[in-house]
Amino acid sequence: MHDKKNKTKDQVEETTTAKAGETANETSAELAALKAQLAESQAKTQEYLDALQRERADFMNFRRRTDQENALVGRVATGGTIKKFLSGIDDLDRALQHRPTDDVWANGIELVYRKFLAILEAEGVTRIQAEGQQFNPELHEAIMQEPSDKYESGMVTAVLQQGYMYGERVLRPALVKVAQ
Repeated sequence: MHDKKNKTKDQVEETTTAKAGETANETSAELAALKAQLAESQAKTQEYLDALQRERADFMNFRRRTDQENALVGRVATGGTIKKFLSGIDDLDRALQHRPTDDVWANGIELVYRKFLAILEAEGVTRIQAEGQQFNPELHEAIMQEPSDKYESGMVTAVLQQGYMYGERVLRPALVKVAQ
């Protein structure tokens, strides 16, 4: 009978070992499936993160381009408005060139003229330096040529109408005489 009990114990141990092996196999299969799910989830997470980062970069580039375009539109509009005032400033300049020296009223006009120039300068508008400079077709518009003993050929001898720049952009080229 003792042999029967031993056989039964052996059978129970074999069954237990077999069940433990099956459980280990099932656990191993479940673990492999969970690892595969984890890898898939991590891949999707990385894909979503990459997409988010690309969209964020695209949006930042869009915002930067939009800001630049808005600034350009603002500068163009401001430049157009300033350009309209330049003819009035030219008139004041011509009037002041032919004013009486001791006229108090003319001194008041000169103060107004200087105030306009200060406002233009505060807005970023600068005069184009031309007289005595080499002729530059981007900054100057030659309307006359004259022989000159004082200047070399191609040099600006006189400014007939002042030119202005707004930042790096030419609002109006200077009208000049050029030495032959």
